[in-house]
Amino acid sequence: MVGIKLPKVISPDYNPKNFALVQLILTIPILYSGKKFYISGFPAIIRRSPNMDSLVALGTSAALVYGIYAIYKIFTGNMHFVHDLYFESAGVIIALISLGKYLEENSKNKTSQAIKKLAGLSAKEALVIEGDREILIPIDEVQVGDLVRIKPGEKIPVDGEIVKGSTYVDESMLTGESIPVKKEIGHAVAGGTVNGNHMVDIKATRVGEETALAQIIKLVEEAQGSKAPIAKLADVISSYFVPTVFVIALVAGIGWYIATSDLEFSLSIFISVLVIACPCALGLATPTAIMVATGKGAEYGILIKGGEVLETMHKIDTIVFDKTGTITLGKPKVTDIITSMDEEEFIKIIASSEKGSEHPLGKAIVEYALDKNIELLPVENLEAISGFGIEVYMDNKHVLIGNDKLMKKYNIDMEKISVEKYLKEGKTPVYVAIDNIYKGALFIADVIKENSKYTVDKLKEAGIEVIMLTGDNKITAESIGKKVGIDRVLSEVLPKDKTDEIARIQEEGKIVAMVGDGINDAPALTKAHVGIAIGSGTDVAIESADIVLMKSDLKDLLISIGLSKATIKNIKQNLFWAFFYNILGIPLAAGIFYIFGGPKLNPMFAALAMSFSSVSVVTNALRLKSFKLKERGENKMEKKIYINGMMCGHCQKHVNDGLSKIPGIDKVDVNLEEKYALIETSSNVDDTVKEVVADLGYEVVKIENL
Repeated sequence: MVGIKLPKVISPDYNPKNFALVQLILTIPILYSGKKFYISGFPAIIRRSPNMDSLVALGTSAALVYGIYAIYKIFTGNMHFVHDLYFESAGVIIALISLGKYLEENSKNKTSQAIKKLAGLSAKEALVIEGDREILIPIDEVQVGDLVRIKPGEKIPVDGEIVKGSTYVDESMLTGESIPVKKEIGHAVAGGTVNGNHMVDIKATRVGEETALAQIIKLVEEAQGSKAPIAKLADVISSYFVPTVFVIALVAGIGWYIATSDLEFSLSIFISVLVIACPCALGLATPTAIMVATGKGAEYGILIKGGEVLETMHKIDTIVFDKTGTITLGKPKVTDIITSMDEEEFIKIIASSEKGSEHPLGKAIVEYALDKNIELLPVENLEAISGFGIEVYMDNKHVLIGNDKLMKKYNIDMEKISVEKYLKEGKTPVYVAIDNIYKGALFIADVIKENSKYTVDKLKEAGIEVIMLTGDNKITAESIGKKVGIDRVLSEVLPKDKTDEIARIQEEGKIVAMVGDGINDAPALTKAHVGIAIGSGTDVAIESADIVLMKSDLKDLLISIGLSKATIKNIKQNLFWAFFYNILGIPLAAGIFYIFGGPKLNPMFAALAMSFSSVSVVTNALRLKSFKLKERGENKMEKKIYINGMMCGHCQKHVNDGLSKIPGIDKVDVNLEEKYALIETSSNVDDTVKEVVADLGYEVVKIENL
């Protein structure tokens, strides 16, 4: 077809029989590899519910039968049929569509890794106490009622109740709460959570499949298994297209037999219609658009796991957010300080007292002081008061640091400095008294991410309902919700309840996306129509999700929705082009023009039609590479970037081209004389700009916001 000459032994001009037989031999293994299309497609025709597989099975079978008939004609001396083989059409159709199905299945299989990740969270052994002995046994041998010892930093192997000791337990995998929880005698603990800084003994209350972690694994399995496949548009089209083509082929074949009494001619008309009606571009229509779209998503740091996700994402009308690590950073930080003394001295005293602490609040205070370059003081004497705080002596001062119970224990008058405002915002207070005089409080909270409010506002503008679903307490959750503009807040929700809440929203007829980052979010991520994980989250959340925002920037959620809409539009266009040229060829194949003295089916025309449809589909899909998010009311920013190292016009063009390729940058103007570049952007691209310029061999000296 492209003018390359074949060796004489298989040349259609010198050895047409060998040429035909080699094509048949090479085609049979390909068709065998696609046997599932025939196993599924032909029964669907018999049931009168033809689908995409039916079209593939019918078209490729017609091409094969016609090719075998052509071989028969060649062997009987009619060399004209050397151009009417069609074996390559059957092979290419099966190969392309099989590739598309492979890519789809590959993305689906990745989600099953979530269950393996969850199972890996549980401890493998437990230290059971029998009398005066400690015995290390496999986890599945632990019985309800056994006494189990958990050392500092170890995973808790089973659900239980503390009977000896006290500690802090990291329950983030279960509740999403970033701050470890104080646990004392009588408090319940869950298997899979992590013990803090003290050894405790627990009495096993739930083991094996009854533990909270096992229930989460069960929920993930159920949610993955219950997610119904989305109907493919190609199947819908095929349900009408296949019977229509078959009827046209049958009518044309019978009509020509009645008119000519020529069985061979009538059969060739029948098969020709089926051959030309089966577009090989249909195998490219969906996977090509999906491959380009997922590649474009990756440029933005968005990993999309398959075509079904893209197809569902553009229909989303409700988005449910987890709080900790999703809307917020998931790490406690000092947010406010209220004191009657010098603030730096106030911080110095608290941080000096906490510098050896393993408590997450203490670590946050020390980190805050170090960031402020505050030099810490030596501590003369420190005593931890369990459940209250600490008592410290330093620099000839008696210092009390802790909760309100500690202040009451020492009869400290706290009325002079009001902290009510901060408590209503859900912030955790650390009170301080020096020489029995109340000096103020320091407040610690989880900080809201930079683009959380912006993203929520844009989603609401687009008519999408936004809900926050969290295991955190009501006061903190509602405070965070209010700050980012979320009206509907569901707090103190455990993993099973999260899944139930998603199900209830779906029962309202909503198409739901869930955005989360923790292990506790995994069941809800799989239960939602689309699960979206934050890239900084746990492996389990990432494996459970359909989309991963690798930069952990919620604004990328807007990009994924926009990209989904653009992709679905592109796929519909592709399906049109996949059928268009071939439909034009059906009248020719049916012999309509032959009636009026025109041509019969020209094999080169069939090849040309297939080529045009394939080229059209691929070209159209590649347009997705130019996708950019267009936001209503988008806030543009202008930045001036001072760059060292540009020497000539080539350097200027080099920098201009490099900056223009960065997603989020809409306009670039490089000034060679003044050694700077002006950019227009709607995103925070400072770090990316520095990396790109450095990769080009230049240096960013300074970035100014104009």
